[in-house]
Amino acid sequence: MSETSVTVIGLGPMGHAMAAAYLDRGYEVTLWNRTAARADALVARGARLAGSVEEALRANELVVLSLTDYDAVYAILEQAPQALSGRTVANLTSDTPVKAREAATWLAERGAAQITGGVQTPPPGIGSADAATYYSGPADAVARHRAALEVLTGVEYLGEDHGLAALYYQIGIDMFWTGLVGYLHGQAVALANGISAEQFLEHAVKTMDFKYFLEFYAPRIDAGNHEGEVDNLGMAVASLTHVLHTAEDSGVDASLPAAVLDLFRRGVAAGHERDSLTSLVEVLKR
Repeated sequence: MSETSVTVIGLGPMGHAMAAAYLDRGYEVTLWNRTAARADALVARGARLAGSVEEALRANELVVLSLTDYDAVYAILEQAPQALSGRTVANLTSDTPVKAREAATWLAERGAAQITGGVQTPPPGIGSADAATYYSGPADAVARHRAALEVLTGVEYLGEDHGLAALYYQIGIDMFWTGLVGYLHGQAVALANGISAEQFLEHAVKTMDFKYFLEFYAPRIDAGNHEGEVDNLGMAVASLTHVLHTAEDSGVDASLPAAVLDLFRRGVAAGHERDSLTSLVEVLKR
């Protein structure tokens, strides 16, 4: 098996981008996808479409999975468990840390090594040196296949625990979706008041630059220091109440700020009215 050959299983937007990146770098690429027609454009570029999961697995030592969830991983790999022996499976499928660890054990029992991955870029970023992926699992497997992994993105290796990459990824996605929904809610209020997203763009970019707050809060969170000398939950409740009323006055669904306001009020009820916003970490951990 060549060091510049790889099997890619799963040809959604992410898997398709990964296979294309390997082709761009001159790799021999074997593909498998439940809907075979999704491979047509890649096959036209020189990729080989396997006729079965077993054929795809046996074609290369490195197998890259990009699937919807780990249920899909099992649904596919259970079709040919006998072909897993000796394979390294770069499992770039999103799911929970617990499921990542369970899958690693399942693969090890069948003679394969899992490298868990959490990709930190949308499909257009695949192949870019500026993009990165969290990886965890056997250090020797990551080292052996590092060049192939770096075709896709930069490598951020977190350690041997198979669940770490999934955990870091999900923490980031938690913040990502929450932040973007906040942006969209703000734009709904803007549009309702005749302000276009383009008009507000410069202000949105500045508002969503949280670097100062993150660097200020992180050491205080770790130290359990929630002193409210800079901000406090009482102020936050008053501020977000104004946001809630502005959304309602604009005819915009106010359930998002209402949900956040409810959390702020829970913090106040827990005795944190004069404490920093970071005190919500203690509320959320319960």
